Amino acid sequence: MSYQDLSTILKVLSDPGRLEILDLLSCGELCACDLLEHFQFSQPTLSHHMKSLVDNELVKTRKNGNKHMYQLNHEILDYVKQSLNLINLSNQRCVCKNMKSGEC
Repeated sequence: MSYQDLSTILKVLSDPGRLEILDLLSCGELCACDLLEHFQFSQPTLSHHMKSLVDNELVKTRKNGNKHMYQLNHEILDYVKQSLNLINLSNQRCVCKNMKSGEC
C-alpha cells in the first residue's frame, strides 16, 4: 500500500463516527436503518459516512430488496494494519534501507 493510499484511508478513519460505524459492523452485517439507530445524526449524514467508507473499500455493500446491507472489508483492514506495522518495525522494506547509511 502506498503512503498516499494509506494516508487517504487514515483520513477516513480519523472521523469518530466512522470508527464507531466500523465497530458496529465488527459484530456482523447491518442495514443502514440499524446503523442509524445508534447515532444522533441524520440519514444524509450516515449516507455521507457510508459513501466514504465504501468508496475507500473499508466497507462492502449489497442491496437486499430496498435495504442497503453493509459489512466490514476485513482484507483492506488487515492490509492497513500490515502497512502500519511495516512503518512501526525495522525490516527489509524499510524506506531508510535505501538511504546511504542504511541505518534505521
